[in-house]
Amino acid sequence: MKIEKFELGPIGTNAYLLSTEDGSRGVIIDPGMNPKPLINRIEAMQIDAILLTHAHFDHIGGVDEIRKLKGCPVYLHDAEADWLTDAKKNGSLRWPELGARIESDPAEYALDTGMTIPLPDGEALQVFHTPGHSPGSVSFLYAGQHLFSGDVLFRLSVGRTDLPGGSERELLESIHGTLFEFADDVKVYPGHGGLTTIGYERAHNPYV
Repeated sequence: MKIEKFELGPIGTNAYLLSTEDGSRGVIIDPGMNPKPLINRIEAMQIDAILLTHAHFDHIGGVDEIRKLKGCPVYLHDAEADWLTDAKKNGSLRWPELGARIESDPAEYALDTGMTIPLPDGEALQVFHTPGHSPGSVSFLYAGQHLFSGDVLFRLSVGRTDLPGGSERELLESIHGTLFEFADDVKVYPGHGGLTTIGYERAHNPYV
């Protein structure tokens, strides 16, 4: 699968498109606010699924539009099952200066540790529940080498834990007990900012 990053919305949320080599099919991770560049890219593509690392407003802004456009299901952890439908819980009412309230239908499928999500190239994404930034945060591992960490782990930083449902203890447990179990050369694709690796963060991240 090819991996493309789109920086979307007022706070630069990373959306990722994983597509087949021929560009005919793909899946999307975290379609954020103002998703026009992503929508333009997938115009001629079949989208098999929208996968959410968590349901904060800046990561779900494009869910409703893309789901209706492509007729694809949405996957989200059950701990945040009602966040898509509740603008207060997903935070879009908390910062009205960043955009309108965001509400959509619930996710079609629940995510949890141990699941695998089939991809159109025959590979699969492994799902890991990594709470701390939010109660339903998950991370996705592709081909054993590509980790989509949402807002759990960033380059030289970690996700904030001061929002409802956040926990610094759980965040550090998720990082040390799950993400840092992966090999040093695993590439990390975070929800904001640039790419990094597990080894680099284990050696240099001042927050862990």
